[in-house]
Amino acid sequence: MELKLFFVPDTDPDLHALIAKLDDDLMQRYPKEDIFTVDFHAPYVKTMKFAVGYIDDRAVACGALRPLDEESTELKRFFVDPAYRKQGIASRLLAFLEGEALRQGKRWIRLEAGAPQPEALALYMKHGYSSIPRFGEYVACASSLCFEKAIGGAESVV
Repeated sequence: MELKLFFVPDTDPDLHALIAKLDDDLMQRYPKEDIFTVDFHAPYVKTMKFAVGYIDDRAVACGALRPLDEESTELKRFFVDPAYRKQGIASRLLAFLEGEALRQGKRWIRLEAGAPQPEALALYMKHGYSSIPRFGEYVACASSLCFEKAIGGAESVV
C-alpha cells in the first residue's frame, strides 16, 4: 500500500469528495457557526495550493496551504479518511505540505483546530506546532485553538 501525494486544482472532484467528508466530520464535532469552510467561489481560492493523497488510486487524504502574508501560510482542509488513519498518512501529507511552504519561501505555517479534534491536536504537537493566540478569522471563535510552526530556521513571531 503506497501513498502517492499530488497537487491538484481547486476543481478536482476527489478533493471535493474528501472535503465533503471533512465537513461532515466537523459537523459532528462543532456547532455550525464554529466551522470554517473554504468558499470555492471566492477569489482567494486561486492562491491556495491543494494536495490529495492516493492509495491504490483511491483518494484518502487532502490538505491545503493558504498564503497569509509574505512569510507565512495557513494549513487548511487537512483530512485523512477514517478508514486510512493510524498509518502515517497524516504525517506524510503534513511533511509534503510543509515542504511546499518552504519552496514558496514561507517561514511559518499556522493553523486552526479545536479541542473536539484531539487526534489533530496530537499530530500537530508531535510535529512541532506550538500554541499561539487566535489569528485572522478565528479571533472571535472561542472554540478555535491556533498553532504555528517555524520552518526553514525561522523563529516564532507570535
